[in-house]
Amino acid sequence: MPEPRRAHVSDHSAIVDRVQRWWGDSRTPAEARELSLLLPRLFLQFFSGTSLVLEDETGIRAFLVGFYSPDDDVQAYIHFVGVDPELRGRGTARRLYTTFFRRAAEAGRTEVRAITSPGNTGSIAFHRAMGFTLEPDGVPVQSDYDGPGQDRVCFVRKIA
Repeated sequence: MPEPRRAHVSDHSAIVDRVQRWWGDSRTPAEARELSLLLPRLFLQFFSGTSLVLEDETGIRAFLVGFYSPDDDVQAYIHFVGVDPELRGRGTARRLYTTFFRRAAEAGRTEVRAITSPGNTGSIAFHRAMGFTLEPDGVPVQSDYDGPGQDRVCFVRKIA
């Protein structure tokens, strides 16, 4: 599979479609649609240069939506990552993260942050395996992080 490429605004509808299909095995169709609402078009309008798409002859197989903080010159953030279920467990997400880390470091960023839901044990394990630590100071869950009842696990990783 080729190297991840820069995302484009024109990828938006395909990415939303992938979220709804790829998460359809673990959620109801309504829940998968709700999840796709975390990716409004504005992410690709304003952060396509820091977001990645991995595709082959069949289309988009994985993506990473991330950006560099406009308010803090050392921070980068990974907002959403999706990998085709057929490619999971093959290092595809690791490849996207590694590419994002390298590009963020080239842009002068030294920290990458991410969050996930407390029940997403696979995501928590993946981030820990990728060298992320819990923030702040190892606290496993930030209560009401995204509003009442919206608890999150927060991660930070230093990059060179």
